[in-house]
Amino acid sequence: MLHEPASQSGPDPASEFKTRLGVWMFLLYCLVYAGFVVINLVSPTTMELTVLWGMNLAVVYGMGLIIFAVILAIVYDFACRRRESALADTPAKGGKQ
Repeated sequence: MLHEPASQSGPDPASEFKTRLGVWMFLLYCLVYAGFVVINLVSPTTMELTVLWGMNLAVVYGMGLIIFAVILAIVYDFACRRRESALADTPAKGGKQ
């Protein structure tokens, strides 16, 4: 059975944008997650407070972290696809096509 790539690939002109966006989103997520850790370290009893629909802060914050990660992934995908599309519509630099 012959195994080949599903599609041809080459250099990615959007890789710098993707890397920069991914690092910034990762740092943003780390900051939000650090808030969760700090609350647990400094004031663990705060996590016991009921905040939403009978759930305590630990559950709400934890689920919020998961939902936030999914939202960041969707935004990242949208932004990267948009940049790839924009770069595909512009002619190559240096007169080469």
